[in-house]
Amino acid sequence: MFHRIPALAAAALLAWLPLGATASDYPAKPIRIVVPYAAGGSTDTLARLVSERLGKQLGQPAVVDNRPGASEQIAITHVAKSAPDGYTLLLSTLSGLAVNPGLYPKLPYDVQKDLTPIVLAATVPSVVVVHPSVPVKTMAELGSYLKSKPGSVSYASAGAGTPSHLGMEYYKRAIGVDPVHVPYKGGAPALQDVMGGQAQLMMALVPEAMPMVKGGRLRALAVTSGKRLASYPELPTVAESGGQDLDVTFWYGFVAPAGTPAAIVARLNQSINQILAEKDVQARLAEMNLEVVGGAPAQLTALIKSDAARWKKVIDEAGIKVD
Repeated sequence: MFHRIPALAAAALLAWLPLGATASDYPAKPIRIVVPYAAGGSTDTLARLVSERLGKQLGQPAVVDNRPGASEQIAITHVAKSAPDGYTLLLSTLSGLAVNPGLYPKLPYDVQKDLTPIVLAATVPSVVVVHPSVPVKTMAELGSYLKSKPGSVSYASAGAGTPSHLGMEYYKRAIGVDPVHVPYKGGAPALQDVMGGQAQLMMALVPEAMPMVKGGRLRALAVTSGKRLASYPELPTVAESGGQDLDVTFWYGFVAPAGTPAAIVARLNQSINQILAEKDVQARLAEMNLEVVGGAPAQLTALIKSDAARWKKVIDEAGIKVD
């Protein structure tokens, strides 16, 4: 669960922090926000919403630099090895900052040592969906159905080690079932095969799955968050639907290279919090089913640490390996 802090309130709390000599002339040149995905996706859209307004606030351009590939490793490595001067930032996710360290034993960086958190920007939960032919309408019914058909029901994921995979592995162990994992290269092809009946269920990101649910091609059972979504209030949480208390929340966070002066981190945190509080930004993110979080850098620091430990345990218990 996230203890959300209204962005304006967080900014006010941080406003007293002294900028100091190291930040007195910051920024003196353009700022780059590195994104570990191609243009057009949710991470890129969030980065561009912030970059446009950050440039206006700070008086220097803030440009997005897309560096996709290798499960975020290309972008993260680049930022981790960049000068800690506040001019190279990264918008990363749960996958890059908390899951990858448990999946890849030889990463060229240490997330918790080589990066400095700035702010937890937004979150988005997943939704458990099934093919319409699956005779269940609640998580309680899904659990009973899976127990009655051990090893004969398959679930799709966006790929080995992705949140859609890890979330289902967590769920499997929580209730003692064993659906067969079918990994795909991305959420879109996975959902296509669930709609086609090649796989029976999936834990998919809300923005990706709900258009198919609205079209009647998938049935949504529950959202994997601690509370219902404002955009889909009719959808219960997993716990409300008779399942385990399951929280599989995808998130986005801004970070900088380790050693970036605290005064610059504070200034960036304050500016991004103010941007996240703008009504047009919140409206655009709501359209994407992203929930604004905001808050102090320590909040993101704690989340990275706790989620890294949580998902490392799932990875180890499930024996998940990636190529």
